[in-house]
Amino acid sequence: MLKRYAPETFFDEMYTAAGEVRPHYRRIEQCLTGMTPEEFDRKREAVDLAFLRQGITFNVYGDSQGTERIFPFDLVPRIIPQKEWEQVERGLVQRITALNLFLHDLYHEQRIIKDGVIPPYYVLSGKHFRREFVNFNVPKDIYIHVCGSDLIRGADGKYMVLEDNARCPSGVSYVLENRRAMKRTFPGLFEQVGVQPVDHYPQELLKMLQYIAPAGVADPTVVLLTPGAYNSAYFEHTYLARQMGIEIVEGRDLLVRDSRVFMRTTKGLQPVHVIYRRIDDDFIDPTVFRRDSMLGVPGLVNAYRSGNVSLANSIGTGIADDKVIYYFVPKMIKYYLDQDPLIDNVPTYLANEESDRKYILDNLDQLVVKAANESGGYGMLMGPQASKEEIAVFRKKVEEDPRNYIAQPMISLSRHPTHVADGNFEGRHVDLRPFILYGEKIVIVPGGLTRVALRKGSLVVNSSQGGGSKDTWVLYGDD
Repeated sequence: MLKRYAPETFFDEMYTAAGEVRPHYRRIEQCLTGMTPEEFDRKREAVDLAFLRQGITFNVYGDSQGTERIFPFDLVPRIIPQKEWEQVERGLVQRITALNLFLHDLYHEQRIIKDGVIPPYYVLSGKHFRREFVNFNVPKDIYIHVCGSDLIRGADGKYMVLEDNARCPSGVSYVLENRRAMKRTFPGLFEQVGVQPVDHYPQELLKMLQYIAPAGVADPTVVLLTPGAYNSAYFEHTYLARQMGIEIVEGRDLLVRDSRVFMRTTKGLQPVHVIYRRIDDDFIDPTVFRRDSMLGVPGLVNAYRSGNVSLANSIGTGIADDKVIYYFVPKMIKYYLDQDPLIDNVPTYLANEESDRKYILDNLDQLVVKAANESGGYGMLMGPQASKEEIAVFRKKVEEDPRNYIAQPMISLSRHPTHVADGNFEGRHVDLRPFILYGEKIVIVPGGLTRVALRKGSLVVNSSQGGGSKDTWVLYGDD
């Protein structure tokens, strides 16, 4: 089925530029070439049906076709050799360590600002910088407990960090379900290839949540706080709560008395000690942040301040995934750890800097321009693919609010063979979101969520923009 596949001029995950299969892909290529298109289609349809029955979906806001959609899944896995993964892992450990040191510093001494490494304006004007939490000590001094740093590979195959998701990163439920689907579909292949497992993630997540419980609580009650069924990641919220064996709650299920959090149950009020919250700061407590929020818990921030409940992730982490602050992460690594970054950033221009802004405005048709706090592929201009009207709109936005925009060169993301139709495979662009847990130690489940841009030529991998996913195999060994 792969005979007609052409790697073209992009870095291809499975094939070299000469069209030879990479050593770590040999077994999967043999498996696919030994299969008829009809056999492959039967396997693909069985997986789609299983996903439909299990409700493995995501929600699309404002979509006329309805809110819930099956997350498209491609059966050809992305494979990473062990040595390559170990390098990625070291880079991610370095990055989350520096980000946590930055957040602690930012909400305490602010040395990085006083020493001129980051201009104060960028922090103080940040949408998610929470002045209310300056000089507040978070449990165990950990701010980002769960992080999803998006990685891409350019034309040379070198990994780069595209962005850090330090508030409520989603997608790990698809990592776990994709793996289950692949094990059912290709049961013998896993043992032959030697794939590292991912199914311990929920237990590691629960262990981390229990670790950050308030002092003196021997058997903490942990809950997952969701905005509710209409949130785009609601499937994931229910899935993770079930896998961890904890309650999933909405704001109305919790109340605060005497600076302590309780959960309403059929047996009366039960104390809550740790909240894995999947709600942004703005909505978490209407007495402190947005007064119109119906999703949060009045008094929760006071209970948090009093040390009676722990939150993951901590309030105020959003400043770390501001796309303008992303620019400074390599400087943070140097400042706090005295190391060079093991994984580089994508070259980035800050529209608020005069020389950068001039360059951006002169080259809008060649750059990718992003709003500082948007996600999901929204608030973005893909210059080389944009119309003159779209470029004119973004020119005005950048001129009116330069602090809110960065620009990057258009990176030709690496590609991967992906099923398109009738047993045919074509290259589609991919990225990778590994999930990092920071508790008593840093744990990274091997691999992560490989997202794939299913539209031909598209570089936008987000599910809300027509993207899908692949299972990611990290090998025991290098082939």
